Amino acid sequence: ERCEMVDGQPECIQETFSICWLAGGPHYRSFDGKTFDFMGTCAYTLTTICNPDPALPAFSDEVKKEEKENSKVSSIGSISIHVGNVTVTAVRSENGMVRVNNHRSRLPISLSHGKLRIHQKGRSMLIQSNFNLKVLYNWDDHVVVKLPAALSGKVCGMCGN
Repeated sequence: ERCEMVDGQPECIQETFSICWLAGGPHYRSFDGKTFDFMGTCAYTLTTICNPDPALPAFSDEVKKEEKENSKVSSIGSISIHVGNVTVTAVRSENGMVRVNNHRSRLPISLSHGKLRIHQKGRSMLIQSNFNLKVLYNWDDHVVVKLPAALSGKVCGMCGN
């Protein structure tokens, strides 16, 4: 739930989310619940707004896939989240750290006057934006992207439409 002022009165509004995940390198589940495998070894957009609109947040999530040693399966090398003029990159095995605009930083971090917050949650990194984008990455082989359902049908990429 989130609190909002409606006609001068505080009200709790139930929030719903769409979830996408990438597991083990090649396994995906999109926001609309479709599962698929994709073995590519390149940089891929997981999520971005399809048609730029000033009413919608400007963001994108990108995953860099690389060949896994002694395997035919690709693995996650890094994940980057771009929000406004900030790029946060989490690199495989750099536990407890992220790169903010290419500068290494220890967690937790608050950026852009609190509009982007990054902290460790268990063995994973959690990025949260002020528009309720949430990205969880375990510095290894699992990524979860949560978006407010209000952005449903407005995003493109491997997770999107």
